[in-house]
Amino acid sequence: MDRLGSAMNDRLSGLADLDQRSREIFRQLVESYLETGAPVGSRTISKSLPMTLSPASIRNVMADLEATGLIFSPHTSAGRLPTELGLRFFVDGLLEIGDLSEGDRSAIETRVAGSNRRSLEDVLTEATQMLSGLSHCAGVVVAPKINMRIKHIEFVALEPGRALVILVSEDGTVENRVMTVPPGLPPAALTAAANFLNVRFQHKTLDEIQNAVGQEIETLKRELDELTATVVEQGIASWAGAEPEEKTLIVRGRGHLIENVDALDDLERIRMLLDDLETKKDMIRLLGLAEAGQGVKIFIGSENKLFSLSGSSLIVAPYHNAEQHIVGALGVIGPTRINYARIVPMVDYTAKLLSRLLS
Repeated sequence: MDRLGSAMNDRLSGLADLDQRSREIFRQLVESYLETGAPVGSRTISKSLPMTLSPASIRNVMADLEATGLIFSPHTSAGRLPTELGLRFFVDGLLEIGDLSEGDRSAIETRVAGSNRRSLEDVLTEATQMLSGLSHCAGVVVAPKINMRIKHIEFVALEPGRALVILVSEDGTVENRVMTVPPGLPPAALTAAANFLNVRFQHKTLDEIQNAVGQEIETLKRELDELTATVVEQGIASWAGAEPEEKTLIVRGRGHLIENVDALDDLERIRMLLDDLETKKDMIRLLGLAEAGQGVKIFIGSENKLFSLSGSSLIVAPYHNAEQHIVGALGVIGPTRINYARIVPMVDYTAKLLSRLLS
């Protein structure tokens, strides 16, 4: 854990000593802020408290909360807003998360699990779009490089020692990669290698083909001449074995981030975040943190460098494959005043539903 995270944990431990009255006033202030986005005054809090307190007593408690770093005043004589530390304290210790509404649950199941005929990439894209629509934020999914099922493979000679491997998947995706071939390889060897693979391994995934080829090296060499067997082996290895950590990032609903902006300065910060999302690396690394554990994780503002300037929050959960290995993560990006109570169970349920589909 870095020094910033350690220092924050120390402060949060100290805040656990707040008395019940201070906690309740703080809770009311944060919930009002999350609903309206506006500074909250003592009179507003007094109307919603389950106990009777004068505005003056509430102001005294708010002064104490400000001294602890939980809230701050954006302007002189204005109400108070929670700090990032305050939001973290609220999320970790005071947030009450209920069940999904029947409407949200039905929408998620219909959109994500509604068809068995879609590719995995289609399902992930639909899940991202659905999360964005229900949360009015940006939906994000990090997935492993899609292991497509092969419909057709072809080898094309480029120049001495190099050939192009062309793969056509069952869903119509076409991808290609350059591979090294033995010097002096005759064109007939490329044709024979393609015919062998298309006959033996059509409708298999790249991993399945690679495993089968690896187990049948000696059989390959008996059935094919040595050069053709080499093309088969190296051609599949150039795909299935390359870049094992490569990830795919899907982002939907970027426009929702801009809709939540009130000032030009905020707009510029959101634009910087959108630029960062385009580069993918930081977001993939951030979502990778969610893959390191179980359950929903929440990142608030400057707790992560990706959001240090934009003032955004990320709610994210991992999902599993049939072997119960974590293979990716999905979540929602929004302003720090995101509706945590509603969106946390939404992300959690979607991740669990996706895990069941992959199983």
